[in-house]
Amino acid sequence: MSKATTPHFERGPRFQLRAWLLRHLQTLFSALGELTRNPLGSAMTAGVLGIALALPAGLYVFLDNVQAVGQNWDGKVQISLFLKDRIDDSAADDFARSLRLRPELRHIQLITRAEALEEYRQLSGFAEALNAFEQENPLPALVLVEPTLRYSEPGAIKGLVAELGALPAVELAQFDLEWLQRLHAIIHTLKRGVVVLAALLALGVLLIVGNTIRLGIENRRAEIEIIQLVGATDAFIRRPFLYSGFCYGLLGAVMAWLLVESGLWLVRAPLAELASLYQADFLLASLSFRASLVLCLAGALLGLAGSWLALRRHLRGVEAE
Repeated sequence: MSKATTPHFERGPRFQLRAWLLRHLQTLFSALGELTRNPLGSAMTAGVLGIALALPAGLYVFLDNVQAVGQNWDGKVQISLFLKDRIDDSAADDFARSLRLRPELRHIQLITRAEALEEYRQLSGFAEALNAFEQENPLPALVLVEPTLRYSEPGAIKGLVAELGALPAVELAQFDLEWLQRLHAIIHTLKRGVVVLAALLALGVLLIVGNTIRLGIENRRAEIEIIQLVGATDAFIRRPFLYSGFCYGLLGAVMAWLLVESGLWLVRAPLAELASLYQADFLLASLSFRASLVLCLAGALLGLAGSWLALRRHLRGVEAE
């Protein structure tokens, strides 16, 4: 007689991985099913989370656009170099050529003494009175210098102005640094404010998700006690609630993304019209793909953390009874 062969069940790592993935997928779809059984309550919770996450995300977009405008202004920073009276137009042209060789400068514009006088004549309205200076021009040659972005920061440009002002051909190097320092101070303050607000609202998201999970535990108390009696592990009990918190956080992040993009869509056209009045070409930037991914990941992790904190505290009461 041949021996009866017993069925062989695979118990290797691949089988265990498939079983683990299958359990988690089942739990995920079960958690989604729980959310759809109460669509109004789930939508309200996701909406509150979305508003809480939309505030720091919207401020981040605002700050990103302000910083982009600031960088654009930095790129148009000009240093005015007034040359000495003994420097004629030919020597001024040679001086401008030497400045073009400096790597920290990206744009050099020379205004000769004759061009300066002609421009002043047109802008001042005293053309006839200035005819007396045709033979002897009192205005010096002027060189307008634009530094590169690296040297447009307040600290770097201050040293650059001092260095250019010390050149032998330069009588005076002039640059208004106060407005640039104010702009960078405002941007730095806004960054701190966004971080503080994001931290406070993240705490609010944790509390909202934790309270929602706590209510879910209370509603399923009898079910939890029964499955504990038949030997369910703590991990098995926690898993559906953790996935519920994860789904709440992810839905809240998607809602926040929709709110931010809707707000940007509403203000984009009026802002473009305002920019055109000032002859500026400014396009309001949206959340980038990376920022959107970070927003969704942050929402999901906050939901997961809030549910874990609620489970750690409230499941003990169920186990004690």
